Amino acid sequence: KAAHDLLQSMQAEKLLRMTAGMSKFPSPAQRELTMAKVEKLTPEMVYTRLSAPVSRLVSAETAAEMTRYYQSSYGQKLLKETYNGAPRMYAADPTPTPAEKAELKKPAFVKANQEFKAAEPAIRHEVFVLLTEINKGK
Repeated sequence: KAAHDLLQSMQAEKLLRMTAGMSKFPSPAQRELTMAKVEKLTPEMVYTRLSAPVSRLVSAETAAEMTRYYQSSYGQKLLKETYNGAPRMYAADPTPTPAEKAELKKPAFVKANQEFKAAEPAIRHEVFVLLTEINKGK
C-alpha cells in the first residue's frame, strides 16, 4: 500500500511514458505501437504493477515520507518541472521557500531521501522492465 501511494504521488505513469519516449526502437512504427500501448494503460494499472517491485526496493517508512514529500507544494513543483519542463542536460530543481527548506532539512526526510535516491536507479529499471512486458503484450 505504501509503495502504491508513493507511485501515485510521484505520478509513475508519466515516468513510464518518459521511459518509453527515451527508449530506442528498431523502427518508427515500433515506437508508435509501443506509445499507443502505453497511452492505453490506466495510471492505476501502472501503480499496481510497479508497487510489488518498488516495495522490495524501499521501506514502508521511506515510501510514506516520500509520498508526503511529493504531495507537498515543493514536491508538486518538482514533478511539474520533471515531467512538463523543457528538456535539459542536468536536473534544475525549483528554489524552495523558507518553509519548504525547513521541511527538507527534517531528519526523517533526509534519511528517506537518501534511501530513495539510492533506490531510484532500480525503480527506473523496474519501470523499463514493465515497459518491456507491456511491449510484449503481457
